[in-house]
Amino acid sequence: MSSNKIVLTSSDDESFEVDEAVARKSQIIAHMIDEDCADKAILLQNVTGKILAIIIEYCKKHVDDVDSEAKNELVMTWDAEFMKNIDMETVFKLLNAADYLNVKGLLDLTSNTIADYIKDKKVEEIREIFNIENDYTPEEEEELRKQKAWAFKDQN
Repeated sequence: MSSNKIVLTSSDDESFEVDEAVARKSQIIAHMIDEDCADKAILLQNVTGKILAIIIEYCKKHVDDVDSEAKNELVMTWDAEFMKNIDMETVFKLLNAADYLNVKGLLDLTSNTIADYIKDKKVEEIREIFNIENDYTPEEEEELRKQKAWAFKDQN
């Protein structure tokens, strides 16, 4: 693989020059490169500079990854430490950007981080985290809790 440089420009006009191999961790950007659309800066309209910098950091660490279930322990440890230093609001933004850019490993990592974050939360807390309006009447909710008691067993 060549060591060509690719310039990525965020929605707030920050530019990042990265190795082509790093940029190719995003399937969207890889397709642009393959279609010769990367001769000048690639504008990523749905990603801010702050989020793009985090994605680039992730991609640099994972540039040599092979798609396999057996990730080496060092990378898994790095991933865990990487996510520990990111607040949940940023994790949600990263999830959206990883989905938009199709960076599979980061999409999996952010999804798992969010799942771990909400796994022991009560329904009301999850609604608040995701800004979900409860559109059940109290009677409907009570009936649902009776019908699906297994789902609410640890929430009393």
